Amino acid sequence: MSQLSGSVVIVTGGGRGIGEAICTEVAAQGADVAVADLDEERATTVAAGLVAKHGVRAIGVGVDVANPAAVTAAVATVETELGPITGIVNNAGIDVIGRFVDSDPQTWDRLIDVNLKGTIQFTRAVLDGMISRSAGRIVNVASDAGRVGSSGEVVYSATKGGVIAFSKALAREVAKDQITVNAVCPGPTDTALLGQVAEVSQKLYDGLARAVPMRRIGQPGDIAPAVAFLLSPGAGYITGQTLSVSGGLTMA
Repeated sequence: MSQLSGSVVIVTGGGRGIGEAICTEVAAQGADVAVADLDEERATTVAAGLVAKHGVRAIGVGVDVANPAAVTAAVATVETELGPITGIVNNAGIDVIGRFVDSDPQTWDRLIDVNLKGTIQFTRAVLDGMISRSAGRIVNVASDAGRVGSSGEVVYSATKGGVIAFSKALAREVAKDQITVNAVCPGPTDTALLGQVAEVSQKLYDGLARAVPMRRIGQPGDIAPAVAFLLSPGAGYITGQTLSVSGGLTMA
Protein backbone atom coordinates (compact mmCIF):
# COMPACT_ATOMS: atom_id res chain seq x y z
CA MET A 1 0.00 0.00 0.00
CA SER A 2 1.22 3.53 -0.71
CA GLN A 3 -1.69 5.71 0.35
CA LEU A 4 0.69 8.01 2.24
CA SER A 5 3.63 8.16 -0.16
CA GLY A 6 5.14 11.64 -0.12
CA SER A 7 3.82 12.38 3.35
CA VAL A 8 5.92 13.36 6.34
CA VAL A 9 4.12 12.36 9.53
CA ILE A 10 5.19 13.03 13.09
CA VAL A 11 3.73 10.81 15.80
CA THR A 12 4.07 11.84 19.43
CA GLY A 13 4.33 9.05 21.97
CA GLY A 14 5.50 6.96 19.04
CA GLY A 15 7.89 4.75 20.95
CA ARG A 16 5.41 2.26 22.36
CA GLY A 17 1.82 1.04 22.38
CA ILE A 18 -0.68 2.78 20.14
CA GLY A 19 1.90 5.30 18.99
CA GLU A 20 4.31 2.63 17.80
CA ALA A 21 1.49 0.84 15.99
CA ILE A 22 0.55 4.10 14.24
CA CYS A 23 4.17 4.66 13.18
CA THR A 24 4.29 1.14 11.76
CA GLU A 25 0.99 1.53 9.89
CA VAL A 26 1.78 4.88 8.28
CA ALA A 27 5.26 3.68 7.29
CA ALA A 28 3.69 0.58 5.71
CA GLN A 29 1.52 2.96 3.69
CA GLY A 30 4.58 4.85 2.43
CA ALA A 31 4.92 7.83 4.78
CA ASP A 32 8.22 9.11 6.08
CA VAL A 33 7.92 9.10 9.86
CA ALA A 34 9.24 11.09 12.79
CA VAL A 35 8.89 9.00 15.94
CA ALA A 36 8.65 11.53 18.77
CA ASP A 37 8.86 10.24 22.31
CA LEU A 38 10.06 11.17 25.79
CA ASP A 39 12.35 8.12 25.52
CA GLU A 40 14.68 9.17 22.70
CA GLU A 41 16.53 5.85 22.64
CA ARG A 42 13.30 3.94 22.16
CA ALA A 43 12.12 6.41 19.48
CA THR A 44 15.37 5.92 17.57
CA THR A 45 15.04 2.13 17.78
CA VAL A 46 11.49 2.23 16.42
CA ALA A 47 12.54 4.57 13.61
CA ALA A 48 15.41 2.27 12.61
CA GLY A 49 12.96 -0.64 12.42
CA LEU A 50 10.69 1.34 10.09
CA VAL A 51 13.58 2.11 7.75
CA ALA A 52 14.67 -1.53 7.68
CA LYS A 53 11.21 -3.03 7.19
CA HIS A 54 9.44 -0.48 5.02
CA GLY A 55 12.23 1.38 3.22
CA VAL A 56 10.93 4.80 4.23
CA ARG A 57 12.85 7.61 5.83
CA ALA A 58 12.37 7.76 9.59
CA ILE A 59 14.01 9.44 12.55
CA GLY A 60 13.60 9.27 16.30
CA VAL A 61 13.20 12.51 18.22
CA GLY A 62 13.33 12.88 21.98
CA VAL A 63 10.80 15.39 23.27
CA ASP A 64 8.67 16.19 26.31
CA VAL A 65 5.40 17.40 24.79
CA ALA A 66 4.76 19.44 27.94
CA ASN A 67 7.83 21.59 27.25
CA PRO A 68 7.07 24.29 24.64
CA ALA A 69 10.72 24.94 23.79
CA ALA A 70 11.36 21.22 23.31
CA VAL A 71 8.33 20.95 21.04
CA THR A 72 9.54 23.81 18.84
CA ALA A 73 13.00 22.28 18.63
CA ALA A 74 11.59 18.86 17.75
CA VAL A 75 9.50 20.24 14.89
CA ALA A 76 12.54 22.12 13.53
CA THR A 77 14.62 18.94 13.65
CA VAL A 78 11.99 16.92 11.80
CA GLU A 79 11.58 19.51 9.06
CA THR A 80 15.35 19.77 8.63
CA GLU A 81 15.79 16.00 8.41
CA LEU A 82 12.63 14.93 6.58
CA GLY A 83 11.06 18.07 5.10
CA PRO A 84 7.76 19.89 5.73
CA ILE A 85 5.42 18.05 8.09
CA THR A 86 2.23 17.13 6.23
CA GLY A 87 0.57 15.21 9.06
CA ILE A 88 0.74 15.08 12.83
CA VAL A 89 -0.65 12.52 15.22
CA ASN A 90 -0.89 13.85 18.75
CA ASN A 91 -0.83 10.54 20.59
CA ALA A 92 1.37 11.15 23.65
CA GLY A 93 -0.60 10.77 26.86
CA ILE A 94 -0.39 9.69 30.47
CA ASP A 95 -2.85 8.57 33.12
CA VAL A 96 -2.90 7.86 36.84
CA ILE A 97 -5.63 5.47 37.94
CA GLY A 98 -7.34 6.25 41.23
CA ARG A 99 -10.23 7.97 42.91
CA PHE A 100 -10.43 11.71 42.26
CA VAL A 101 -10.66 12.44 46.00
CA ASP A 102 -7.29 10.74 46.47
CA SER A 103 -5.55 12.71 43.72
CA ASP A 104 -3.51 15.88 44.11
CA PRO A 105 -2.94 19.13 42.17
CA GLN A 106 0.53 18.06 41.01
CA THR A 107 -0.98 15.03 39.28
CA TRP A 108 -3.74 17.14 37.75
CA ASP A 109 -1.19 19.57 36.35
CA ARG A 110 0.94 16.85 34.77
CA LEU A 111 -2.08 15.20 33.15
CA ILE A 112 -3.24 18.54 31.74
CA ASP A 113 0.26 19.53 30.61
CA VAL A 114 0.88 16.30 28.68
CA ASN A 115 -2.55 15.25 27.44
CA LEU A 116 -4.15 18.58 26.63
CA LYS A 117 -1.49 21.28 26.49
CA GLY A 118 0.96 18.93 24.76
CA THR A 119 -1.57 18.38 21.99
CA ILE A 120 -2.21 22.10 21.72
CA GLN A 121 1.50 23.00 21.72
CA PHE A 122 2.53 20.46 19.08
CA THR A 123 -0.38 21.44 16.87
CA ARG A 124 0.55 25.09 17.13
CA ALA A 125 4.15 24.30 16.23
CA VAL A 126 3.21 22.68 12.90
CA LEU A 127 0.22 24.80 11.98
CA ASP A 128 1.89 27.82 10.37
CA GLY A 129 3.64 25.59 7.85
CA MET A 130 0.43 23.76 7.03
CA ILE A 131 -1.44 27.02 6.55
CA SER A 132 1.29 28.39 4.27
CA ARG A 133 1.02 25.25 2.12
CA SER A 134 -2.79 25.11 2.27
CA ALA A 135 -2.61 21.44 3.22
CA GLY A 136 -2.33 19.34 6.34
CA ARG A 137 -3.73 16.50 8.40
CA ILE A 138 -4.04 16.66 12.19
CA VAL A 139 -5.22 13.59 14.09
CA ASN A 140 -5.55 13.80 17.86
CA VAL A 141 -5.73 10.58 19.84
CA ALA A 142 -8.29 11.23 22.56
CA SER A 143 -10.24 8.52 24.41
CA ASP A 144 -13.74 7.27 24.90
CA ALA A 145 -13.19 8.44 28.48
CA GLY A 146 -13.42 11.95 27.08
CA ARG A 147 -16.82 11.18 25.57
CA VAL A 148 -18.58 9.28 28.34
CA GLY A 149 -16.32 9.58 31.41
CA SER A 150 -14.45 6.85 33.25
CA SER A 151 -14.38 6.09 36.95
CA GLY A 152 -10.86 6.29 38.35
CA GLU A 153 -9.83 8.56 35.48
CA VAL A 154 -11.63 11.79 36.26
CA VAL A 155 -8.97 14.34 35.33
CA TYR A 156 -7.74 12.14 32.48
CA SER A 157 -11.31 12.11 31.14
CA ALA A 158 -11.39 15.90 31.41
CA THR A 159 -8.18 16.27 29.41
CA LYS A 160 -9.38 13.94 26.68
CA GLY A 161 -12.72 15.75 26.52
CA GLY A 162 -10.68 18.90 26.05
CA VAL A 163 -8.75 17.28 23.19
CA ILE A 164 -12.03 16.44 21.47
CA ALA A 165 -13.36 20.00 21.87
CA PHE A 166 -10.03 21.45 20.72
CA SER A 167 -10.13 19.27 17.62
CA LYS A 168 -13.64 20.36 16.67
CA ALA A 169 -13.01 24.06 17.22
CA LEU A 170 -9.70 24.07 15.36
CA ALA A 171 -11.27 22.13 12.50
CA ARG A 172 -13.70 25.00 11.99
CA GLU A 173 -10.91 27.59 11.95
CA VAL A 174 -8.57 25.87 9.49
CA ALA A 175 -11.01 24.17 7.10
CA LYS A 176 -10.62 27.10 4.72
CA ASP A 177 -6.89 26.32 4.61
CA GLN A 178 -7.60 22.74 3.46
CA ILE A 179 -6.38 21.36 6.79
CA THR A 180 -8.37 18.62 8.45
CA VAL A 181 -8.52 18.01 12.19
CA ASN A 182 -10.07 14.88 13.65
CA ALA A 183 -10.02 12.92 16.88
CA VAL A 184 -9.73 9.16 17.30
CA CYS A 185 -11.01 7.73 20.58
CA PRO A 186 -9.68 4.30 21.51
CA GLY A 187 -11.71 2.23 23.89
CA PRO A 188 -9.96 -0.11 26.37
CA THR A 189 -6.72 -1.02 24.62
CA ASP A 190 -3.90 -3.35 25.64
CA THR A 191 -1.25 -0.80 26.55
CA ALA A 192 0.79 0.08 29.62
CA LEU A 193 -1.89 2.61 30.52
CA LEU A 194 -4.56 -0.07 30.69
CA GLY A 195 -2.14 -2.21 32.64
CA GLN A 196 -2.61 0.25 35.49
CA VAL A 197 -6.25 -0.80 35.65
CA ALA A 198 -5.29 -4.44 36.10
CA GLU A 199 -2.87 -3.45 38.85
CA VAL A 200 -5.63 -1.63 40.71
CA SER A 201 -8.28 -4.29 40.07
CA GLN A 202 -8.09 -7.38 37.88
CA LYS A 203 -11.86 -7.69 38.34
CA LEU A 204 -12.34 -4.24 36.80
CA TYR A 205 -10.03 -5.13 33.90
CA ASP A 206 -11.93 -8.36 33.22
CA GLY A 207 -15.22 -6.46 33.44
CA LEU A 208 -14.05 -4.04 30.75
CA ALA A 209 -13.38 -6.92 28.37
CA ARG A 210 -16.83 -8.39 29.01
CA ALA A 211 -18.47 -5.00 28.45
CA VAL A 212 -17.06 -4.66 24.92
CA PRO A 213 -19.58 -6.10 22.43
CA MET A 214 -16.75 -7.76 20.53
CA ARG A 215 -15.75 -9.42 23.82
CA ARG A 216 -12.10 -8.47 23.82
CA ILE A 217 -9.75 -5.68 24.78
CA GLY A 218 -8.50 -3.73 21.79
CA GLN A 219 -4.95 -4.02 20.48
CA PRO A 220 -2.80 -1.07 19.36
CA GLY A 221 -3.02 -2.45 15.83
CA ASP A 222 -6.79 -1.99 15.94
CA ILE A 223 -6.38 1.76 16.35
CA ALA A 224 -3.64 2.49 13.84
CA PRO A 225 -5.58 1.92 10.57
CA ALA A 226 -8.24 4.45 11.58
CA VAL A 227 -5.56 7.06 12.23
CA ALA A 228 -3.81 6.28 8.96
CA PHE A 229 -7.06 6.67 7.04
CA LEU A 230 -7.64 10.13 8.51
CA LEU A 231 -4.13 11.09 7.37
CA SER A 232 -4.80 9.86 3.84
CA PRO A 233 -6.02 11.69 0.71
CA GLY A 234 -9.27 9.71 0.94
CA ALA A 235 -10.16 11.54 4.15
CA GLY A 236 -9.77 14.96 2.60
CA TYR A 237 -13.44 15.90 3.13
CA ILE A 238 -13.64 14.62 6.70
CA THR A 239 -12.93 17.13 9.45
CA GLY A 240 -14.11 17.97 12.95
CA GLN A 241 -15.11 14.36 13.56
CA THR A 242 -14.66 12.08 16.57
CA LEU A 243 -14.24 8.40 15.78
CA SER A 244 -14.47 5.76 18.50
CA VAL A 245 -12.46 2.61 17.89
CA SER A 246 -13.75 0.53 20.76
CA GLY A 247 -15.22 -2.75 19.57
CA GLY A 248 -18.68 -1.22 19.95
CA LEU A 249 -18.28 -0.22 23.60
CA THR A 250 -19.20 3.38 22.77
CA MET A 251 -21.88 4.04 20.17
CA ALA A 252 -22.48 7.75 20.09
